Amino acid sequence: MTAETASAAEILAAARSGNSVLAKALLSRMIEEEFGFRITEVVLGADDYSLNSVNGFMTRADGEQFFFKFHHEENEDSVLQEFYRGEILLDAGFPVDMPAYVCRRVGRQILLYARKTIPKLADAARAADHGTSLPGAEKPALIQAQQELDQLSATLYLRSWHPITAKQSADEPIHQLFHHRLTSPGQPFGTLGGRAARFFAPEREFIFPGTVLTGSKLLELNWVIDGVRYDRTLKDCFHKALSTLSPESLARSGGVVAHGDAHNANVWFNPDSTSLTLFDPAFAGRHIPALLAEIKATFHNIFAHPDWLYHSAELTSTPEIRISNNTAFVTTHWSLTPLRRIFLRDKARLLWRPLLKGLAERNALPAHWRETIRSGLFCCPTLVMDLCARSVTNPTSRHTPASSLTGLAISMMCGAEPDGEDVISCFLGAIDPANTMPQWNDI
Repeated sequence: MTAETASAAEILAAARSGNSVLAKALLSRMIEEEFGFRITEVVLGADDYSLNSVNGFMTRADGEQFFFKFHHEENEDSVLQEFYRGEILLDAGFPVDMPAYVCRRVGRQILLYARKTIPKLADAARAADHGTSLPGAEKPALIQAQQELDQLSATLYLRSWHPITAKQSADEPIHQLFHHRLTSPGQPFGTLGGRAARFFAPEREFIFPGTVLTGSKLLELNWVIDGVRYDRTLKDCFHKALSTLSPESLARSGGVVAHGDAHNANVWFNPDSTSLTLFDPAFAGRHIPALLAEIKATFHNIFAHPDWLYHSAELTSTPEIRISNNTAFVTTHWSLTPLRRIFLRDKARLLWRPLLKGLAERNALPAHWRETIRSGLFCCPTLVMDLCARSVTNPTSRHTPASSLTGLAISMMCGAEPDGEDVISCFLGAIDPANTMPQWNDI
C-alpha cells in the first residue's frame, strides 16, 4: 500500500486501528490528489456516532477550514454505486447542506464542508436526554424542529413517489445498509452472508452479564423479554429480512426521493431558526423504496438510545439473562427517554402514518408492510456494528456485556412479533392506515 493509492477503506482501517498518523497522511494525500490543494492539518473526529465512517476537520494551506466526512462499505467497489448525490435532495425540496468539495469516485468518495459552529442534532438531543442543553437547543426547540422535518419529509416522500422497477430499486446505494450486509457476492439466493454471517458466526463467544453463549446457540434461542414472549429466533429474523428487504420485494412499495440515512449525526441543528439541515447524503437516491426511506432515522434517532449503541461504555442499566429450555429470559431495565418517546410519537403521527396512508391510496402498500418495517428496524442494530462484546478474542468491539445484551434484546423486539404488546407493536399499530383510532399515548 502506498499513499498514492490510498482508498477510503485504507484510511478507515488505519483510523480504527488507532494509527492516526497514517490515517491523516493518507487522507491528506487523497485530498491533494482529488482536489488539487495541500492540507496542513487534519484532526480526526472523536465522536461516537461514526460507526462506519470517518469525520473530522482539516485546514488548507491558505487557512480555510473544512469539516470532512466519508463513508465506506464492504464490497462497495463491486456494486459501483455512486454515493453523495445531495443535489437530488436539494431539487426535491429537502433542507440539505451542500459540500464545498465532493469526490464521487468509488473507493475514494469524500465530502468537504465549510466548517460550521452549530451542533449536530445528535449532540443536542443527547445533552437534552441527560438533563442539560446546548445553547439555543432546549428540548422544546428540538421537538419543534424534528416535527417540522417529519412533516416536510412525509410531504416530499409522497410528492416524489412513483412506481419503480426491481432494477431501479437494486441500483440504489441504500441497499448497502441493509440487504448487502445480509449477503455476500456470489452466494446462492437465500444464503445468509455478509456482516450477518460474520458478526454471528457459530464459533463466536457472546459475553453477557453472567452468561456466555456461542453464536450457534444464540441464533437458535427463543426469547422472552421483559415478560413478553416473541415468536421467532434471531436466525428466523435474519432469514425474514433476506426476503422482505430484497431490492425486488421492496420495489413493490414504489420509490421516493430520500436521504435514506438521516440519523441525527447527519443532521445540523440551527438554533437561530429552530430548524434542521441534512448533510452527508451518502445513500441519497431518486428511487429509494418508500418503506425503507425512514427506517434508519427511526431506529438510530429513537431506539438506539439511551447510550447503549453509541456510548455503550456509559450505559448505566444492567440487563439480566437466564437460559432455560432453549429460551432466553431477559430483563432489560431499558426504556426510551422522554425526548425519544416524543420523537417516536411524532414520527409515527407526522411521517409514518401519512406515508403509509398515501401508499395505501396508491395501491402500493404491500400486505407484509409490518414485516418489512420490522426487518428494517431489526437490521439497524444487528448489522451497523458488531454486537459481540469486547474480549480477548474480539478486542476491537465497542460493546460491553451489558450493551451487547441490551442491543440484542431490542433487536428481537424489532424483528419478532410479541405475544402481547411492546413499544414496537404499539408503534406499528398506531401507524396502520387501517386503524381509524390510533392510540398515540400508548407509544
